[in-house]
Amino acid sequence: MKKLSLISLLCLPCAAYAQEVAQDSVHRIEDVVVTANRTEVNRSNVPMTISVVGRDELEQSSESNILAGLSERVPGMFVTERGVTGFGLGAGGGGGITIRGVGGSPTGQVLMLVDGQPQFMGIMGHHLPDSYVSSDVDRVEVIRGPASILYGSNAMGGVVNIITRKQHADGWNANARLMYGAYNTQKYMGNAGFKNGNFDAFVSLNHDRTDGHRDNSDFFITNAYARAGYRFASHLTLWGDVMVAKNKSHDPGAVDDPITDHIADVIRGMASVTLQNTYDKADGALKVFYNFGDHEINDGYYQGRTQPRDFRFRSNDYNMGVSFYQALRLFQGNTITAGVDFMDYGGTAWNKYLDASRADLNIVDTSLYEIAGYVMMQQNLFETVTLNAGVRYEHNNTFGGEWVPQAGIAYTPYRTTAIKASVGKGFRNPSIRELYLWAPANPELKSERMLNYEIAVDQTFLEGRLSLEFAAYLADGENLIQTAGAYPNVKNVNVGKFLNKGVDFSFRWQALKNFGLQGHYSYLHMDTPLLYSPERQIFLAASYRLSKWSFGVNGRFIDGLYSELGNNPVVESFATLDARISFRPLQWLDFFVKGENLTNYDYQMITGYPMPGVTVFGGVNVSLR
Repeated sequence: MKKLSLISLLCLPCAAYAQEVAQDSVHRIEDVVVTANRTEVNRSNVPMTISVVGRDELEQSSESNILAGLSERVPGMFVTERGVTGFGLGAGGGGGITIRGVGGSPTGQVLMLVDGQPQFMGIMGHHLPDSYVSSDVDRVEVIRGPASILYGSNAMGGVVNIITRKQHADGWNANARLMYGAYNTQKYMGNAGFKNGNFDAFVSLNHDRTDGHRDNSDFFITNAYARAGYRFASHLTLWGDVMVAKNKSHDPGAVDDPITDHIADVIRGMASVTLQNTYDKADGALKVFYNFGDHEINDGYYQGRTQPRDFRFRSNDYNMGVSFYQALRLFQGNTITAGVDFMDYGGTAWNKYLDASRADLNIVDTSLYEIAGYVMMQQNLFETVTLNAGVRYEHNNTFGGEWVPQAGIAYTPYRTTAIKASVGKGFRNPSIRELYLWAPANPELKSERMLNYEIAVDQTFLEGRLSLEFAAYLADGENLIQTAGAYPNVKNVNVGKFLNKGVDFSFRWQALKNFGLQGHYSYLHMDTPLLYSPERQIFLAASYRLSKWSFGVNGRFIDGLYSELGNNPVVESFATLDARISFRPLQWLDFFVKGENLTNYDYQMITGYPMPGVTVFGGVNVSLR
């Protein structure tokens, strides 16, 4: 572990510079978001703190997966990584998400959504980080705090809502990207959109592969996505989408205890159909969704002390449901949103022996369901004050009922200023894995709960070209699920409490038409240390355009990251510097080169999994209309 000096921290801004910040992506407090209220609402009128990362920023990062880019762009959010590309699964897998110290390991306290649709493994209870690719995304909205009032269990610490792309203007366009770089890393992407009158469609295909920067760390994924919609009446739109992803990842194990043949072969898919209505005084939607997964995992062996496994762990899981909500604007300044959610999730897990004469060992075959209703009210007063309040009641067939209240106030004395305060509850029901799988299983577990108190100020200057956001929060949690004891006498128990206090600060400044800056600072104080939750995060970024050239550099500083707890906790601190140069000789053609960890800093986010040193990639983008 390396500890950075104060000089390192002070020098970081001198080197920091970022990916391009397009003029039309400059943050303003009147930005419209949908995650905070299911329907479109101004950011300034909701008390939650919400970060929005647009498609321009995601595409300029040249990352095929959105999570690594979000970890840099969203204050208080951290995502673990273990290699040059790909997150993988299991104890050595990356892609774990924490927001303000809340996330869990594996992540179950932050809920991933696609267009408001919950994304998690039906058995394991956590998201699949390798499934979310940037080419399918219009923008990402992140609620930094509990959102259980709208999204129920798993939204205890926040939500990450991926809003998928659609074709807005009549005509067609097509895009392609090819990238090659260190460790034989290859990334290929192609997508196309079409719109004619009331019909629109979008399709994309991605393929990534790498040999990895360590032996036995290769990875590949192929992801296909399609969406189509039709506006068949002036107020009604029907659209649906489907996604299938197949990935295979190798886990090399910790450097001081490598593992051989630890391989995860995964197929994930989702499909949904949505009927959306939009009227002058009402809007809402009915959504039906289905997610599924098929996993085959070889747990591998440690040379010299264990033998190759004579079985493969197999699992099939699902997560399906129906969601209906309607917002009514019955009188001036008032919006009432009411909704009903139903979800059924579960699956089957077993050990399949390589010797076909041996019967499979069934581990679990079960499911849970939950049904919930909620109502939220928003009332504008005196054109400057917005009151928000609501409650959700959720019933789970195993854990019973849960009431989830939330309330807040937003004060906008000027169009450029918003002052907010809120209090809200978040919760998470134990997963099927924690209840019934393997030695730690405990069917008596209780739900995790958290109360969050928050104040925030949002301010813009210079006609929106400079924006500042400050937030302070206190999160008080109980019933945290931890694994106690030593193998084989281990058990999942509700023993944990935590009290997190902190602040987030972020800014964006389009200083000149061709020069932009952005950055954020986060400080988190934890009474009880939590995994993968840095005490301090700093991100500084800038961009510059000169004729057909674009230049970008970004710097990141992480301090006080617990990568391991227990009797001998491991705390990491590190700084990284990335850069990107692109040249556009034609309107439709763009060549780029980017480098990561240019200071060749020796660091790790997961104990025993060192990150690669200097890595360089080059590629080309083609855009046709």
